[in-house]
Amino acid sequence: MNILVLCTGNSARSILLEAILNRHGAGRISAWSAGSQPVGRVHPMSLQLLDARGYDTSGLRSKSWDVFAATSAPVLDLVITVCGNADSETCPIWHGAPLRVHWGVDDPAALPADEQAAGFRAAYDLLANRAKAFLALEFEDMTPENLLGALNDIGRLT
Repeated sequence: MNILVLCTGNSARSILLEAILNRHGAGRISAWSAGSQPVGRVHPMSLQLLDARGYDTSGLRSKSWDVFAATSAPVLDLVITVCGNADSETCPIWHGAPLRVHWGVDDPAALPADEQAAGFRAAYDLLANRAKAFLALEFEDMTPENLLGALNDIGRLT
């Protein structure tokens, strides 16, 4: 399954979920992230948190969602938005007519500097719990309607 994780800036939440899904997906999925208005760099706290947890961060970068609307892009099965702005924006046409769900998470980068580390940990924990719930599904055998219902339920996990 090919998954695109979207957020406006593509520097924190979407990067975290991309890394989590690729690590724990055990070959069942390929995940990428992008932004509607990418900031052009991954937030340093995203990289620090992932590095501290043993993730390979060498391939993570902030990029535009236009990359995934190109004809050379992978065919997407699922698009997950993780912030309110990307959820309400009009998305490009994705190859493969993927399912689309929203798993909103508060932006840890918007917190005061002295609260950001805790905010990034909380965002990571929430996204990791949702990713693990998703990966526990036998999604390969689910109908699109059943999968969408399960994904929407997972997006309400706190």
